[in-house]
Amino acid sequence: MLQMAATSRASGQALIPLRLGEIGPLGQTVALHNLARVLVFGGITGEEVKVEVVRRYRTYVAACVREVIEPSPNRVEPTCPYFGRCTGCQWQHIRYEHQLELKHRIVRDALESYGGIPNPPVMRVVPAPQPLNYRNHARFTVGRGGALGFVNWQTRGFISVSQCQLMHPWINKALFRLHGHCGETTQLSIRVGVNTNQYMIQPALKHPGVPIESGQKHYEEELRGRRFRVSAASFFQVNTAQAERLTWLVQDRFALTGQELVVDAYAGVGTFAVLLAPFAKKVIAIEDSASAVQDAQANIQGLANVQLAQARTEDVLPSLPQADAMVLDPPRTGCHPRALQAIITHPPKRIVYVSCDPHALARDLRILLRGPFTLDEVLPVDLFPQTYHIECLATLSYSPDRDMGLQSRKQLVLASASPRRQQIMNDMGLAFSIVPSEAQEPPLPPSANVIVVARERATHKARAVAATFNCGTIIGVDTVVADESGILGKPASAEQAHAYLRRLRGKDHWVVTALTLIDAATGQEVSGYRTTRVRMRLYSDLEISNYVASGDCMDKAGAYAIQDKTFHPVEGLTGCYLNVVGLPACMLMRLLARLGIRPILNPKWKPPGNCPDCNRLAKYGRLL
Repeated sequence: MLQMAATSRASGQALIPLRLGEIGPLGQTVALHNLARVLVFGGITGEEVKVEVVRRYRTYVAACVREVIEPSPNRVEPTCPYFGRCTGCQWQHIRYEHQLELKHRIVRDALESYGGIPNPPVMRVVPAPQPLNYRNHARFTVGRGGALGFVNWQTRGFISVSQCQLMHPWINKALFRLHGHCGETTQLSIRVGVNTNQYMIQPALKHPGVPIESGQKHYEEELRGRRFRVSAASFFQVNTAQAERLTWLVQDRFALTGQELVVDAYAGVGTFAVLLAPFAKKVIAIEDSASAVQDAQANIQGLANVQLAQARTEDVLPSLPQADAMVLDPPRTGCHPRALQAIITHPPKRIVYVSCDPHALARDLRILLRGPFTLDEVLPVDLFPQTYHIECLATLSYSPDRDMGLQSRKQLVLASASPRRQQIMNDMGLAFSIVPSEAQEPPLPPSANVIVVARERATHKARAVAATFNCGTIIGVDTVVADESGILGKPASAEQAHAYLRRLRGKDHWVVTALTLIDAATGQEVSGYRTTRVRMRLYSDLEISNYVASGDCMDKAGAYAIQDKTFHPVEGLTGCYLNVVGLPACMLMRLLARLGIRPILNPKWKPPGNCPDCNRLAKYGRLL
């Protein structure tokens, strides 16, 4: 039986025996105890351990290993005396080779489960040459008496440290000298240029007893013989050796000949732009952060073929010519939806996507792969040994065959004669043709399931029209109205219209619109539906008579139109307004996206009603 070092029990509570399961979201192992989900720090999958509960949350319990009864063959003794009390290193108790295996599994699982990519081409993880003392940037919390340390993410307790085995030796020397001298601030950042010996300490410490100069505005680091200025607010990779390797790996995947247009879409301080410039005809670097732009301007000095744009990436990409190569190195949250849409609309010949979050990468790859791209490989690179974090390079290539198929799919055909659906698509700015389905609609059984009926009818219409086309995307739509007594179809007579409107008056009912989209070239089908709850106002019998006499009710399910400005029968609704009109724009765009079609919408389009999905669609040009 092993006793975990540096994790002595202070609470006196009983230890809980557990068999540990798979790796969890923050590098812990997951176990179950009394039907509660337990996230365990300091364990390895398959081990039998005893844990101490550290904190209870609404959806899980945080715990830490105190005794190891049946250790994994991949367990090693942590060399850091703070391991367990400090949670900055989640995996220092795991053999380094096994850490790489776990990171490979994390990336593969994210791409498969979250990205929907079957058998993703994930390569072996590129190991770090230096698993310890690799970080060039430390962020310390300042405790009582000016002590420097870290905060345990489970207990939120402060741990004073005299060294950190992840930090570069220069940072540890500075840490030793600064201990007890930083009480004037609550946080301290130390950066060091591993290849330049320059440093930056922020914020400026004004106490006369501080033994090291601080408050520098920037420092310089060197990669591949080129100096980079990095300001306090600018991002730079924390592992200098692996960052340099990363740039070589990106360059290798582009195989530049000197004739290419390269776009560095999230340029930061210009690292990729600067190092790729000697091998390209032109590089366009895009960056939004003012601090990073100032650094990049200094860093591109002497490179006449680098053009720097200070702007949001999603604003610039739609106006650029087709790139031969594009680097995507966005923040941890991934690319903006409009940036992805612009990439699909104006596809570069090759993309290398650099990401430190496998789930954000998986989400964005799922979107890009619906466009004209194939995924060549995903190469994990270990920039963060002893932790669960992992950097990835995903390489995508433009596929003319896929693009031709997408261009064919972009020819939209509405299988409906409804002027209201046509108006919605026109307002959205969609280009489409109209070929109404002539398929005979089966009779409506009043007690039938409203969703099943709507979906079957939409599919029936779409298939009937798709059979007459050899390319394009056919859009079949059907709207069904139902209340507690059953389905209300289009009225067959004025008497039935009167009856429907009296039946709905002052009550709630449901409107279901189903859509089926078919790629006529391949026969691929996607379908979906939206449901809206509608409350009718207490209109009078005279209003009913006048409305029925106008004839406007006869071609509408339920015998009414929500948008009728004279009758205005609806008091309120919950859900999508356009769903009641007959075509939910949000569902249409979601299904088009599943076929890889992301049309550019009319920027002036303002959907009526308060559907949050339609409003996001109008704001961002696509659903988030």
